[in-house]
Amino acid sequence: MMNQHLSRNLAAWTGFLGVVCGAFGAHALRTRFDALGTLSIWQTGVLYHLVHAVVLLAISQWKPFPRLAFWLLFCGVIVFSGSLYLLALTNVRWVGAITPLGGFGMLAAWLALALRKREE
Repeated sequence: MMNQHLSRNLAAWTGFLGVVCGAFGAHALRTRFDALGTLSIWQTGVLYHLVHAVVLLAISQWKPFPRLAFWLLFCGVIVFSGSLYLLALTNVRWVGAITPLGGFGMLAAWLALALRKREE
């Protein structure tokens, strides 16, 4: 069962890993990305990762907790950013075909939040 404490921790870890990926890409992996020409792909993954980590943290505090939106967003970040990270590291182009699935997850999460019934 998802509770506020678990959702907050998942959001915090998602943000932490986003910062790690950003720093790692900017420093340790920079020469690899320069050689492959994939730095912008990695940066896009990091951008969406970090932005949606903040959203996860914000909605983890909502009452009632928007469980569907949270999980769609969390899984969307994993698939979207994760596939971009893999693509940037390997330059294996078919990996990019997975990326839109994560994007659809994130879009569905935003839609779930927009259509959420107002609780009074």
